[in-house]
Amino acid sequence: MLHLQSFTCNPIQENSYLIYNDQKQCLFIDPGFYFPNEKQMIKDFVDQHQLQPVGLINTHCHLDHVFGNLFIAETYELKLQIHEKEIPVLDYAPVSGLTYNMPFDNYQGEKIFLTEGDVIRLGEDELAVLFTPGHSPGSLSFYCAAQDFVISGDALFKGSIGRTDLPGGDHATLIRSIKEKLLVLPASTKVYSGHGPVTTIEMEKRENPFLM
Repeated sequence: MLHLQSFTCNPIQENSYLIYNDQKQCLFIDPGFYFPNEKQMIKDFVDQHQLQPVGLINTHCHLDHVFGNLFIAETYELKLQIHEKEIPVLDYAPVSGLTYNMPFDNYQGEKIFLTEGDVIRLGEDELAVLFTPGHSPGSLSFYCAAQDFVISGDALFKGSIGRTDLPGGDHATLIRSIKEKLLVLPASTKVYSGHGPVTTIEMEKRENPFLM
């Protein structure tokens, strides 16, 4: 069984996720840890729960989702897993950081590329990789059918959708991704977004004004 812990981090209030199983293996999704106390917070959580980190993944590579990549990679000797189309976005992230007066050291190590149809395994538990571009060129979502949840990155939020005015964004592509990859999931599926509270597929199909 998978357990999901979220941490709201950095000045942009991004949701960073730590997923772990009953055997204490864990993976990090979108580690947005920017300040020293945030990095210490996640390290303390891993230590207190005696977790074994085995994976580092980005749904996409905008700066608020990658602040903590280097820290996590160096602390736990992990390689970053992303979609190949996110490389330019990752490379540009430090420039964005300077624009927002948030300088940071970027991950520049070896990368493992994920694509639609891949399966991320944590022991006996699985997350299916969904390709959900539009907010950025290589955005991914991660779906756990067994436990009825999806981590949607910045594709879908409670009552909203990801912005598409950043480089590589495309509104039509995002709407198509949401409708063809996310809204087709069971209505009861919990949606853990990159920002804001948890929602469900049923609620977004019924109430999200951007999807009417």
